[in-house]
Amino acid sequence: MARIVINADRQLGDIHPHVYGQFIEHLERCIYGGIYEPGSPLSDEQGFRQDVLAAVRDLQVPLIRWPGGNFVSGYHWLDGVGEQRRIRPELAWQTTEPNSFGTDEFIQYCRAAGCEPYICLNMGNGTMEEAIAWVEYCNLEGGTHYADLRRQHGYEEPHNVTYWGLGNEIWGDQIGHKTAQDYAWQARDWAKVLKRLDPDIKLIACGGTGQMPSTRWDLEVLERTADFIDYTALHYYWGPRGDDPYYGTLAGAYDFEQYVQYVEAAIQALRRDRGMQRPIWIAVDEWNVMYRGFDHRMNYTLRDALADAIFIHMLQRHCPMVKMANLAMMVNVIPVIEAGPEGMFRQSIYWPLWLAANIAGPTLMDCWTDVTTYEVDFLPGQSLPYLDAVATLDEDGQRLILSVVNSHASDGIEADITIMGPTVGDQARLHTLNADSPDAHNDFDRPDNVKVATGETAGGNQMTYSFPAHSLTTLELDIS
Repeated sequence: MARIVINADRQLGDIHPHVYGQFIEHLERCIYGGIYEPGSPLSDEQGFRQDVLAAVRDLQVPLIRWPGGNFVSGYHWLDGVGEQRRIRPELAWQTTEPNSFGTDEFIQYCRAAGCEPYICLNMGNGTMEEAIAWVEYCNLEGGTHYADLRRQHGYEEPHNVTYWGLGNEIWGDQIGHKTAQDYAWQARDWAKVLKRLDPDIKLIACGGTGQMPSTRWDLEVLERTADFIDYTALHYYWGPRGDDPYYGTLAGAYDFEQYVQYVEAAIQALRRDRGMQRPIWIAVDEWNVMYRGFDHRMNYTLRDALADAIFIHMLQRHCPMVKMANLAMMVNVIPVIEAGPEGMFRQSIYWPLWLAANIAGPTLMDCWTDVTTYEVDFLPGQSLPYLDAVATLDEDGQRLILSVVNSHASDGIEADITIMGPTVGDQARLHTLNADSPDAHNDFDRPDNVKVATGETAGGNQMTYSFPAHSLTTLELDIS
């Protein structure tokens, strides 16, 4: 029989709420017709879709990254403020951008959603002067040109944007593509000046991706920018790989984890060599299952939700250094929420994030499994557990939460669960994400085909539970 052992006396780290963040981009119907649809009977006076906003609030989204993505490498923020908006050809996704949703609308949306804004700067065809002006517009009180311009637009108080990204995927097929060395020197220069303008901002450098065959980008960028940045950003998209599309999808998180471990080590080595006391965190500010190339109209299955759940577990386990993550994207484009003219539904991948943001605690606890394993051909020699488990403790230390993915495609797995340390209650609250098939999905006709079911089960410091095949299970236990 499988075993899960939790040492409830041993805390391993603090999980920052920003790891449950989201990402929106001016791509297809993510902004226009997604979160923002003026004139729709479903929208408020600001043009915000109220049904979508309610689902975002229910998800407890802590942070939203905007405006891109590839889009930002050709975005000029002044086109999107004030009464006269400039309609431009949009060259990243080869369309036309009306700029009716800009900086002020984004800030208002974040305020309505109850979350922090994270703005990515244009380091493609943008300039340092443009970036300085954008931070001034958002963060300075007044008495300077762009701060006063914000006030003329009706926003007397500063927007107080803390998080700023130094470009997006400049290593890729971007407007303004750069080599690692060219980007690193430019990012260093921008960061130095932006911190002079507002010392309280947090800067996120453009790191690499789990798809890269090389990590030289990360080494070069960290070497040049470490004195000024607060985070390095990693990106990762994955889908079916190898001989088995089901297990190949679920194994994506373990593949990316090897890359995260490398970047963690590179940061720690650099800090040691320089005697740096200040930390540098990791932000995984784009991530999701995506396997249709540039067709972003994903209809996510239970399999995809379980793959995202394992990825969230990985983020939680790496909480000592991973302090931000942004699932891509929030609405209509590889989305957690699908919105149409007459309504919306939550995709299957909505629910693992909902469980993490609403049920899991902020403290990572010591937890290990003894269970049979499987292998995938693209991770040779690595045994992957059928039960992927993470234990957390709530803020008050009164509730222990165990989250378990049973990756087995066809078999339930019974496990003995041992909780060492404090006494826990003999009843547990139970949340299960499951369906008859890993291919089950939601749509407008069946919006609740894959969703969380809640109930109760036996608890105690020594308990046995049978985790259903292809499922995500969360158990909440009260500490006496």
